[in-house]
Amino acid sequence: MCGIVGYAGTQSALDVVLAGLRRLEYRGYDSAGAAVLAGGGLATAKKSGKLANLEKELMERPLPSATTGIGHTRWATHGAPNDANAHPHLDNAGRVAVVHNGIIENFAELRAELRARGHHLESETDTETVAHLLSESYGAHVDLAAAMREVCGRLQGAFTLVAVHADAPDRVVGARRNSPLVVGVGEGEYFLASDVAAFIDHTRTAIELGQDQVVEVWPEGVAVTGFDGLPAEVRTYHVDWDASAAEKSGYASFMLKEIAEQPKAVADTLLGRVDESGTLLLDEVRVPPEVLRETSKVVVVACGTAFHAGLIAKYAIEHWTRLPCEVELASEFRYRDPILDHGTLVIAISQSGETMDTLMALRHAREQGAHVLAICNTNGSTIPRESDAVLYTHAGPEVAVASTKAFLTQLVACYLVALWLAQHRGEKFGDEIGEVVSELAGIPGDLERVLETMEPVRELARSLAGHDTVLFLGRHVGYPVALEGALKLKELAYMHAEGFAAGELKHGPIALIDQGLPVVVLVPSPRGRSVLHDKIVSNIQEIRARGARTVVIAEEGDEAVAPYADHLIEIPEVPTLLQPLVATVPLQVFACELATARGNEVDQPRNLAKSVTVE
Repeated sequence: MCGIVGYAGTQSALDVVLAGLRRLEYRGYDSAGAAVLAGGGLATAKKSGKLANLEKELMERPLPSATTGIGHTRWATHGAPNDANAHPHLDNAGRVAVVHNGIIENFAELRAELRARGHHLESETDTETVAHLLSESYGAHVDLAAAMREVCGRLQGAFTLVAVHADAPDRVVGARRNSPLVVGVGEGEYFLASDVAAFIDHTRTAIELGQDQVVEVWPEGVAVTGFDGLPAEVRTYHVDWDASAAEKSGYASFMLKEIAEQPKAVADTLLGRVDESGTLLLDEVRVPPEVLRETSKVVVVACGTAFHAGLIAKYAIEHWTRLPCEVELASEFRYRDPILDHGTLVIAISQSGETMDTLMALRHAREQGAHVLAICNTNGSTIPRESDAVLYTHAGPEVAVASTKAFLTQLVACYLVALWLAQHRGEKFGDEIGEVVSELAGIPGDLERVLETMEPVRELARSLAGHDTVLFLGRHVGYPVALEGALKLKELAYMHAEGFAAGELKHGPIALIDQGLPVVVLVPSPRGRSVLHDKIVSNIQEIRARGARTVVIAEEGDEAVAPYADHLIEIPEVPTLLQPLVATVPLQVFACELATARGNEVDQPRNLAKSVTVE
């Protein structure tokens, strides 16, 4: 989940690399470093901590002018986050520099071999072994791309590698296996990066790299080969957002900006999904209709916030398609020997399309004969490429580590997939689907209304900044929303926060209720789920009688709940299954404001990075 940038062109390599790293710092901020090729040699700088520490170091001790270079922001796996373990890593001669994302699983064995051959390794990282191996291999081939291919053949694990050699002053070489790497195509310049955001200032034309491929770039061109040395076919695509989308645009944080962008993101995800005949459209479908009609079970696999989207999707899928639906944590999926066959449709949800646990779950599913549909926000990423169908969300870049607009667009995508399945299976007719799509089309306006009424939520959050615990309760689709609200508070405020199904309250969790304890309650609509509504009102009365400070999120006009709410947050009336779209937003604002009041960095929470590309 580290951030990687490489550049070969005519501009100042260091300027390009640092600007790219600023856009990628959400991928890791334990340390940062850069290397440039200048004067027949390598010059490097690296510092632990955030990128600002490296920039300060470079102000005091500048690197020489150069037009070829690489850079890295680190999320630590092997070795503590200190200067010695920061990337780039060099060989003993200081001629090779390597940056790396992922884990080399057999690094201990390789390290022992290198030491036996007289190499001196200075860090605790797995990455440094690659620099030494590249140095040896380059001596045999005098070709950096050939050396990279040979070294990759010896590596086990998931990795992206980008390297330069002092003897190849205009070349940057990269390789990928189960970890993201994309090529940016400019005029007389090329870029390598973990994410297109790194080079979006310079070009919106990109090349997606396939599994087990090596890429070599220089100012005049690019060459892509497999690890076997054979030329590889590549696909060029156009990035549909520009640099301004990855800027704060006057907001205090990326998270605040991304919360505010949710109405547009939802509208964009819905755009063009229904043709003139009323048929729902996905982006790419390589599953025959008869296979969908024969589907006997749906399994959703995802991690973190995407998992909560999957839990909500279960309600919609089962209600609209009458198919049984399981929701699995991707990290546990393949290890429990799940029952899958040709009649199983697996839905893999991932914002980045590179989430390693989800990717491994996807591959296991396909090995067992299941078909896979991906819900993803990143064009050209691995998970969509390896799936049988894909629906892209159109959230645009999400820079804040804590997910907001990606979550809402994943929910919309899940609803669309559920309707798409129902349509193919004959469970819903065109007019019924049209009615739901019309209801979804009204959600952006509802979100605008919610965002306009958030000041009392901010005031409440500030008043609770001194508390250590907040609990969340919900029923039906409100239960996953409660889990998501608790996760946001954990991620941002570093508080103890838990979400519970409200019906489980008397089965243990009520023992946690104490005088003044804040409890956030998601209330179902009194119209759509009246029985559940009455039951959760009883839950609120129970916890309030025991001293809880009740924060109630309820539909506008719900007078039955008002007497028992110490703080009432009203949301627009929407259909029951769609309520999570509007109910989640106050929880995002609440967590963001409370974390800010506690003095935390909301865009870059401690110990977290945006995309988890290792298991």
